[in-house]
Amino acid sequence: MKIHEYQAKAILAQYNVPVPRGEVAYTAEEAEAAAKHIGGSVVVKAQIHAGGRGKGGGVKVAKNSTEAAEFARQMIGMRLVTRQTGPEGRIVQRLLVEETLPIERELYLGIVLDRVQGKPVFMASAAGGMEIEEVAAKTPELILKETLQPGTGLAPYQARKLTFGIGIPAASANGAAAAMVALARAYLAMDASLAEINPFILAKDGKVYALDAKINFDDNAIYRHKELLDLRDLNEEDPLEVEASRFGLNYIKLDGTVGCMVNGAGLAMSTMDIIKHAGGEPANFLDVGGGASAEQVRNAFRILLTDKNVKAVLINIFGGILRCDTLATGVVAAARDLHIEVPIVVRMEGTNVEKGRQILMESGLNFTVGLDMRDAAQKVVRLAA
Repeated sequence: MKIHEYQAKAILAQYNVPVPRGEVAYTAEEAEAAAKHIGGSVVVKAQIHAGGRGKGGGVKVAKNSTEAAEFARQMIGMRLVTRQTGPEGRIVQRLLVEETLPIERELYLGIVLDRVQGKPVFMASAAGGMEIEEVAAKTPELILKETLQPGTGLAPYQARKLTFGIGIPAASANGAAAAMVALARAYLAMDASLAEINPFILAKDGKVYALDAKINFDDNAIYRHKELLDLRDLNEEDPLEVEASRFGLNYIKLDGTVGCMVNGAGLAMSTMDIIKHAGGEPANFLDVGGGASAEQVRNAFRILLTDKNVKAVLINIFGGILRCDTLATGVVAAARDLHIEVPIVVRMEGTNVEKGRQILMESGLNFTVGLDMRDAAQKVVRLAA
């Protein structure tokens, strides 16, 4: 789950990460009032779930409250297109009005899970204000890393090592190290999957601030943080993905024409790979889970086919907990109820596979059966074309 910058900063502030003074605004009038309350020059920042907002016109510096209101009128309702949104962009519905700060240096801090080590890794770089992927590709030596040990977070000695490693002067080292330790504490306490401050600035007075902030949460741990659900902005999410989450389905919309319905994330990824190998493009990632019921299968089908780009569907199931006959019953019911017209290719193996195939063949509907994954992928790509 993703949240907005102003929400991320509010969480970081609770853990004593220093952030600029700011207020959220939904109208030009609210932006003007916020600017008056803050005083002086302010930054008006569009709030969407994507980076690169400044290049798209989503970040502007206002000299006073009147100018802040004018910028707000321009931004609210605009379609902001950035490198991360794709050409469709995002509609701006809220703003962050924030004090300006005298920047001496822009740095980078971030924490992600290193799946090789099985531990979170704290990253720091002197190349702040740039996309970290670009830094990693061109100058990887500028990214310093420290592994967080279970139960301890970022140790003070690790924070000091990173602080001096990215060139923070001695007079500001204690404040910067404290901010790093606080960021790590927030990451672990909130079960985040990503916590990033870019840029992490050193101001001219020697103080440090999180000038921008991004936090993503592990969906599997949200049950431990029910309060976070109030931060979810459904307007920033794909409607089909939101609908799928209501039924416990793992769905991610893509740009292809071959719809996929699979049980198990690993098998779903392999299915997408083999569709690509066969010359097709997957239209989605859809994992119905190991214990899906016939009703869940029906809902999965309905959501999958709501995507008008889908020209054919590949159902790839390994029957374990989800028996093949249960899947087949759900597929047949969905095909009849939803009046499905696109071709459907089914490949299934496992528990009650013969019974499942029999249900499909006796349904009177036009299903194509794949002998194996390669055969099924080739058939569905051909039908989608």
